[in-house]
This record gives sequence, C-alpha cells and structure tokens, in this order.
Amino acid sequence: MELNGNKPQSQGTTIDDALAKRARQRALMISVDTTGDGTLDELGELLRTAGVVVAGEMIQRRSEPDPDRYFGKGKLEEAKAEIERSGANLVACDDELAPRQERNLEADLGVPVIDRTAVILDIFADHAHSAEGKLQVELAQLEYNLARMRGLWTHLERLGAGIGTRGPGESQIETDRRLARDRIAKLRRRLGGVEQNREVMRSRRQDSSLPQVALAGYTNAGKSTLMNAMTGADVSIGDRLFHTLDPTTRAYEFDSRRYLISDTVGFIDKLPHQVVEAFKATLEETVLSDLILHVVDASSPEEQLLMEMQAADLVLAEIGADDKPRLLVLNKIDLLSKEERDEVRIAHPDAIPVSAVTGEGLEELKKATEEVFESTMMPVELLVPYSEGARLHDLHEVAGKVDREDGPDGVLVRTRLPMGEVHRFADLTVS
Repeated sequence: MELNGNKPQSQGTTIDDALAKRARQRALMISVDTTGDGTLDELGELLRTAGVVVAGEMIQRRSEPDPDRYFGKGKLEEAKAEIERSGANLVACDDELAPRQERNLEADLGVPVIDRTAVILDIFADHAHSAEGKLQVELAQLEYNLARMRGLWTHLERLGAGIGTRGPGESQIETDRRLARDRIAKLRRRLGGVEQNREVMRSRRQDSSLPQVALAGYTNAGKSTLMNAMTGADVSIGDRLFHTLDPTTRAYEFDSRRYLISDTVGFIDKLPHQVVEAFKATLEETVLSDLILHVVDASSPEEQLLMEMQAADLVLAEIGADDKPRLLVLNKIDLLSKEERDEVRIAHPDAIPVSAVTGEGLEELKKATEEVFESTMMPVELLVPYSEGARLHDLHEVAGKVDREDGPDGVLVRTRLPMGEVHRFADLTVS
C-alpha cells in the first residue's frame, strides 16, 4: 500500500483496514483566496496526516466565497473537469463550509466534500488516546455535525405545507437532533467531572509553590521533543500534526529550583472554534501557568513563521492567556545553516534559539526562564530557629537557592521568594 503519495510504508504483517481505506482517498484541495497570497500547503499537510493523498489543488481569487456554492459557477465547471482528470474521489476545502455550501458542492461536483474543520476533527479522533481526549473529540464532532443533520432524511419528506404534510423525515431529523443534544449534554457533564479531578491536581501543584511553565505554539513545532530534552521525560513524539492532544506535566531542576513544565495540544491557523471550546479545560494548563514558552519552528520560512506566531497569539487570546509572561523559543536551529541562523536572530532578537534534538541552547533557555521568575520575586532576610528545621526545608522548596549563615539563635537566610509566598515566612523576617 502507498501512503501519502510517497514510498510504501510497512506496518508489519498486518495493515489497519481503516487506515488503508483512508489512504486510498484522493482529494482535490480547493480554496477561495481573498488576499492574493493564499496557499494550500497547510491543508495538504493536514490531509497527509489524515492519510489522504492530494490529487491536486484549485484556488479561486475573489472578494469572498459564494454563499451558496463557495466557488463561482465557472470555477465549479473547472473543478468538475479537474476531478475527472486527476481521479480525485474527494474534495477538501481549506475553509469551514456552511452546511448549504457543503450540500450544494456535493450535488454539483458528484463527490463527497469535506472542509478544513472535518479534517482536523478526523485527525483529533485518530490521535486521542486518553478517556478525556476521546470525550473532548466526540463533543467537538457532535457540535460540528449538529448543524449538518438537516437534509439527511429529505428522501422521506412530503411536499407541501400545513396539516398532514409533516412527514416521517422531519420527525427523524428532530429525533436525531434531540439525541445529539442529549449526548452533548452528557459529554459536558462527564468532562465536568474530569475537570474537577484535574482541578485537584492543579491545586496540589499550585500548593507546592513550584514555578509553572507551559509550552505553547504551532503544532509540530517540536514542543514534546523540547519537553523531553528539558526534563528527561519520554513523552511520545511524532513528525505529524497534532501528535500530542493529552496534557502532560513533568518537572526539571535548574540552579537548585524545581520547575513544572506542561505540554498540551498544538495550535494551527484557523483552529476550529469547536476544538478550542472542547479542549478549553486542557488548554487551561496554559492559562494557569506562570510563564509561557512560545515554541516556533525556526526552520520554517519567515512568512510561515510569522503566520504560525499569529495563529498561536489568536488561540492564546481566545483562552485568556494572552497577558501571560512569554518567551519566544526558536526550535530546530540544528536544521539551519550559519547564515540562516544569523538571519533568524536578526529578525527575532529577543528570542532564544535552541535545538531540542542536539541540546543546543537549552541551558540558555533554562537560565532565561529562571530570570523571568527571579524578576517577580522579593528579596528577604529571615532568621529560622534551629527548632524549626522543617521551615528551612520549605524555604528551599519555594526559593530554590538560598544563602545561609549559622548563628547563635538560628540560621540567617538571604534569598528571594515569590510574592505570593512572602506571607508564609513573615514571622521570620529580620527587622
């Protein structure tokens, strides 16, 4: 079997039938370009991740998509000819289609039509492994499909209006919608219970007073690889979009202080609202962090890099994390030549270049992270009686590095404390 239009990939003696079926799909990509500089590279990568072969692409430049058929009539005729020529058996649209646009396109083109949101949801469904991730994906899929139930039973409807014209088709649509809404409500309740458990875990982490760092950025920017490199963890990684859906938190130590670092679902341009809404509880790991490491792929062309940064900014704003302290991390610099490294440093002078694969720049990144936290801490001078050794241990946990001097009345400590922790040791303050 040939996957993604490239060389055959073996999966041992057996091949998953569903994957094989999807890989036989050949998609014609379509888009309406309202700016004059649009490309379909990202949609092609999404389709590749979903196991679909790209058969061709077609872009129409116009001020806005046609409200009924997305493409204009002339472009639809061209699309029909291209489907016939390329052997495509599927059309994939780079925008989210209104239900009527999707139905009319299918009727005119004679092949199934999917939009960008459907492709992303399919990838999420394939990559979700935890119980929570599966619930979140099902919720997003149901909310997306709820508006598309109209017309599924039109072959049963009667013509006309008034008494006696309410056919079984209309009743079936109402039944399907009610069942879908009931399922959505049930999923929200179950996710609410999962969120309560997650909140308990978050509270324990916050009570530990350890600095909390969140990795955020475009999908496939290397966030999970970076987490592994910084913490020595073994978080699953893969060269595909949305490989990581389930949030993961690990710890690392630098200069005698422990840090918690969390990785979660990656962002993408035009990330569907259903996805953001369903994964909001997961994305709150970013909202509740003290610092965001915004990871970008430094090997991307500058125009692509800026687009990825903008997409991440939009999602961070949507979840209420746009005002958090943030460091820009240029990952994958091992893929750049010396000249390219110089160019990206000039373009982004405040960013920290690293390679999660080779380890280059990781110490500088940890140092920069420490400096951010140090800038928010208050210098204190405390006298800890020898009888309260446990509090000295607490100080080390909260402050990390401390300067201590043993005296006749106890241990004189000079250190820096997070603002929220100063009150815990106020009684030990040296006046």
